[in-house]
Amino acid sequence: MADYQDDLRLAHALADAADAVTTDRFRALDLQVETKPDLTPVSEADRAAEELIRAGLERERPADAILGEEYGLVGSGPRRWVVDPIDGTKNYVRGVPVWATLIALMEEGPDGFRPVVGVVSAPALGRRWWAASGAGAYTGTGPADGTRLTVSRVTDLADASFAYSSLSGWEEQGRLDGFLELGRACWRTRGYGDFWPYMMVAEGSVDLCAEPELSLWDMAALAVIVEEAGGVFTGLDGRPGPHSGNAAASNGLLHETLLEYLNRGH
Repeated sequence: MADYQDDLRLAHALADAADAVTTDRFRALDLQVETKPDLTPVSEADRAAEELIRAGLERERPADAILGEEYGLVGSGPRRWVVDPIDGTKNYVRGVPVWATLIALMEEGPDGFRPVVGVVSAPALGRRWWAASGAGAYTGTGPADGTRLTVSRVTDLADASFAYSSLSGWEEQGRLDGFLELGRACWRTRGYGDFWPYMMVAEGSVDLCAEPELSLWDMAALAVIVEEAGGVFTGLDGRPGPHSGNAAASNGLLHETLLEYLNRGH
């Protein structure tokens, strides 16, 4: 089995550098924010953090490709770093502390690219989550104080906590009825949004989460952390990994039920 510990250490170092940039500009009164062509916001901190991460990767892993939200894909080959400099930019620009830098390494195999390293760093929450393929998933303030993550053992929807981001996307895709039925069947629903519910699935504090529309950089780091914690991460179509343009994550025991509800009438 491949050892990805050097890559994981690099991802932590890059996350440390990005955290310094993003926290310095968080809640800054002169923060510059623009609207991208897809009508989503981007701040100067998004761009600065991705530039910093890219520079580090180009220096330390010059043969690897890099895909980032702000600057696209550069390079090719069997190893590809996938970066979201600030996941939760809308929170970031409004001063809400739920945002994170996502760094993943994907490696090409017989079934395409799969994430093998993931780091999710949320400095405003004082939290970080990470994983490497075959080595488990952990959380803490950094690699020196990691606690091993394990998903929950909840088997009944009536006892399950379901997390999501918003309602609008489900309605646009014609999945709202199934989404609402799922919420009614669960013990608890909460709209935490962005990276956080997936990390809660990995921690075992949430049992199910899903989003109807996402990009690869939103999901790559999350997928390997959920899977290394013993959970399941797929698209709404059931395809394993972060490749479907949407996501469903669970403790595994409730995954088929999650997909069945979200695909009702679709």
